[in-house]
Amino acid sequence: MARPTTKTPGLARPRVRAVTLALATLIGAASPASIAGTATATPPGIPSKTTAQSQLNALTVASEGSTSGYSRDLFPHWITISGSCDTREQVLKRDGTSVVVNSSCQATSGRWYSPYDGATWTAASDVDIDHVVPLAEAWRSGASSWATSRRQSFANDLSHPQLIAVTDNVNQSKGDQDPSTWQPPLSSYRCTYSKMWITVKYAWGLRLQSSEKSALQSMLNTCSS
Repeated sequence: MARPTTKTPGLARPRVRAVTLALATLIGAASPASIAGTATATPPGIPSKTTAQSQLNALTVASEGSTSGYSRDLFPHWITISGSCDTREQVLKRDGTSVVVNSSCQATSGRWYSPYDGATWTAASDVDIDHVVPLAEAWRSGASSWATSRRQSFANDLSHPQLIAVTDNVNQSKGDQDPSTWQPPLSSYRCTYSKMWITVKYAWGLRLQSSEKSALQSMLNTCSS
């Protein structure tokens, strides 16, 4: 999910985005992913279609729990991972291309391709680190009974495909929705998104609701492998 924003409101940022997208179109024809040197964000641990199907079949289907008592503060993030680098900064470096950081590990330049919508950004401020399975969704799916230490591990999980760098306002439009009500705007990425979502819920022992499972199955059916 979205990190707290510190951006200055106004008209400047949309203008920058318009220019960036225009350049992407000119350089890369229909797809920003074709820009030379641009890497697609690829979190670790994305399973094959066969594995994801087995995991989906094994997940417990139950009515969604309540958000009562939920707070993002109950999922401490971003935590220090190495030196002065926190989880957000680690993902920005992992998912970006030619990323340059300062002495505080903050990205000062680089390029980030957002697989959710196919946009490419050259400012880290235009990128959010999405929790593929949102924190509130995890809470409703079983994390409400976890110890805070386990919720912290979940919120900063770099071992599974739980964190990914994407366009900030696309992440914000997702909020805490599950795949029954929100899927990546770029339909070609929905196969991958479903595999990521399934394996995160499986790895962390989270439940899913019937409509969520149906949506995930439909997305998984679009996968070739």
